[in-house]
Amino acid sequence: MTQKTAEELAKKQREISIAEFFEKNRHLLGFDNPRRALLTAVKEAVDNALDACEEARILPEINVELLSLSETRFRMMVEDNGPGIVKKQIPNIFARLLYGSKFHKLAATRGQQGIGISATVLYGQLTTGKPATIKSKISSSKKAMLMKLKIDTQTNLPQILEEQETDWEGKEHGTRIEVDFDGSYQKGRQSVDEYLKETAVVNPHATIIYVTPEAQQIIFARSTDQLPPEPKEIKPHPYGVELGRLIKMLEMTGAKTLQQFLTAEFVRVGPNTAKDICENSSLLPRTNPKQISRDMAEKLYQGIQKTKIIAPPTDCISPIGAEDLEKGLRKEINAEFYCSTTRPAAVYRGNPFVIEAALAFSGEQDAESTVRIMRFANRVPLLYQQGACSITHAIQNTNWKPYGLLQSKNSLPVGPCTIVVHMTSVWVPFTSESKEALAEYEEIVKEIKLALQDCGRKLASFVNRKRRIGEEAKKRSYIEKYIPHVADALKEIVGFDEIRKKEIEDNLYTMLEQVRGELEEIGVDNPDYDPELAKILQAEEETPVENQPPSLLANLSLRENIRGFLMLLLRKDGVPVFGKNEEVSFFM
Repeated sequence: MTQKTAEELAKKQREISIAEFFEKNRHLLGFDNPRRALLTAVKEAVDNALDACEEARILPEINVELLSLSETRFRMMVEDNGPGIVKKQIPNIFARLLYGSKFHKLAATRGQQGIGISATVLYGQLTTGKPATIKSKISSSKKAMLMKLKIDTQTNLPQILEEQETDWEGKEHGTRIEVDFDGSYQKGRQSVDEYLKETAVVNPHATIIYVTPEAQQIIFARSTDQLPPEPKEIKPHPYGVELGRLIKMLEMTGAKTLQQFLTAEFVRVGPNTAKDICENSSLLPRTNPKQISRDMAEKLYQGIQKTKIIAPPTDCISPIGAEDLEKGLRKEINAEFYCSTTRPAAVYRGNPFVIEAALAFSGEQDAESTVRIMRFANRVPLLYQQGACSITHAIQNTNWKPYGLLQSKNSLPVGPCTIVVHMTSVWVPFTSESKEALAEYEEIVKEIKLALQDCGRKLASFVNRKRRIGEEAKKRSYIEKYIPHVADALKEIVGFDEIRKKEIEDNLYTMLEQVRGELEEIGVDNPDYDPELAKILQAEEETPVENQPPSLLANLSLRENIRGFLMLLLRKDGVPVFGKNEEVSFFM
């Protein structure tokens, strides 16, 4: 066997382009199977459209059309009414991986990595060999720009195959993308239909018009004309900066002193806090940042950890709000009970985040299956990798038995219930580039569990109240069942006529209402429910049958139980309501 030298091996070593890497590892981006690929492509295009409209403070109107070219090939067309894209940036945005405006921006947005839409273009050219067609218009006074693009996978640079100005009648501004790719269209919980429906639920300010591959048009109309508050960009928080990044920031800063560096480059660091950090680091505030060595930087890092610094501001994130989250849940699910909560802002690795949760119980939901989980991150539905998500793990590790749901150890609870959890943050920690599951940070899991427990306590209160009402209804039903028999017995003992017997029955029914009070009714009463929205992907559900308990007075003679029955009627929660003489005079 001939031994190879290091020089021979070195000839085969070369740089790998990021586009080449993802061309071979498309599963990391969510293109691992045809059905998921179709969903991922639509998701990336719609998320970009929503971000563009909200950033420009425009109410989003998005058209999504899937055209079936063959059994396994589709054309995706997504058009928005956003601000459009300038000619120079179109090739980079759509045909260059890791290019965008959001990676270094600390504000809550759907996109983060600058990969998504360009990965869709890459998947299209990989499976069909065809370029993507982009049309964009930035003003009503200018023509639209039309481009056909591919990605050079060796250099990760765009290839412009066609470029021209064109008219776009009836369009003041906006962007349209058309991509052909291999895919598979199926309805179900992890489908394009479900993604768009859930997106409409948590983005009530958007109108989405969707044409399915079956040529069926579905319109998700906006329910509010109010855009969510615009998240403000913030600087890094000192607690979220690791040593290596701190050294890099010191090398790149334009500040002349360490104190100036701390106040200029970080949020929540004023002059006094900066002096405290320098004191805890044993460094002079006037030290030149360019002259700080690695050992000095480590002292600075340790000094930051010792210093008490205010948590970062929360105007950089955009929660849905407990009320709107519950309203969205009411539109889709017809239940007896709803509750929601928004947790106070918390911090992980210096990044502010907020957890929101909502819950729908009973009603038209399956009581025999595990609860349905709806996960969201920065208003984006997460439909895949549920088992790998920290939201699911937090639900599994919460004890749901005290709240009225069945549950085995470390498993999802069982019952007629839907649980919604939403996380918003300047940087959502996804487990992979496909952005389908949240990573397990201790601070995030803790906040999710606290939000779930808050909803659980409200659920337990409802379940207990419903049980008490049910028990009261059963007692009343027993009493009402035997009122005619008691009247017959009294007629036989005292010698009443039929008219007096009827009066006795009426008096007994009246007494029942007076003594035990009006019975509260619990049922499905949801004026916000949208049957057309719920019809999309709605599964057939069975209504559980309740077993009727045996009669309390079974196998007992009528005469022997008249006295006991009257005492039962005249008691509420075991306490006599009338005196003995009042009992006798009432009937006699």
